[in-house]
Amino acid sequence: MTTMIKKCTQEELPKLQNISITTFTETFQEQNSPEHLQAYLEKAYNLKQLGQEVANPSSQFFFVSVNEEVAGYLKVNTDDAQTEAMGSDFLEVERIYIKKAFQKHGLGKLLMDKAVEIAMEQQKKNIWLGVWEDNENALAFYQKKGFVQTGSHSFFMGDDEQIDLIMVRTLY
Repeated sequence: MTTMIKKCTQEELPKLQNISITTFTETFQEQNSPEHLQAYLEKAYNLKQLGQEVANPSSQFFFVSVNEEVAGYLKVNTDDAQTEAMGSDFLEVERIYIKKAFQKHGLGKLLMDKAVEIAMEQQKKNIWLGVWEDNENALAFYQKKGFVQTGSHSFFMGDDEQIDLIMVRTLY
C-alpha cells in the first residue's frame, strides 16, 4: 500500500469538492435529515467557497492518497482563518476526514501528524479543533491523540443547531 500526502491546489478544486462531500455525507448522513445535510453541503462545499478557502494564505488543504486514490483530506487554519478567535499561538484542524473504506488504516494519524508538523514549523503552541459531541469515533481518536475538551460552540447543519466540543492539544 503506497500512501502519500499532497497539498491541494486551485486546479484540484473538483477533487476537493468530491472528497469533501463524500466523506462528510458518509460521516453524518445517518444522524441528520437529508434536507439539513444537503443545505450544509451546498453552503460549505460549493466550488466558489472552496476556491476562496484554498486561496486563503492562512488555510491549507492536504489530500491523503492510497495507491493514487484520494482517501481523505485535512484542512488547517491559522490566524484570521480560524473559525474561532483562538489567537496566534493556535493552529486549527478544521477538517480531517477519511472515506469509510479507508478508515482504521492509520490515515487519520498521518493527517494529524501533518497538522502537528505544520504547527511546529509555524511555532504554534497549541492545536485545536471542534468535534460534534455525538461523533464518538472522532472523540476517541482525538483523546488518544492528546486532545482535551476546553469548551463548546454551536455548529449549524442547515438550520439544525448542534454542539461541537472544542478540544485542545498543547504541543510545548
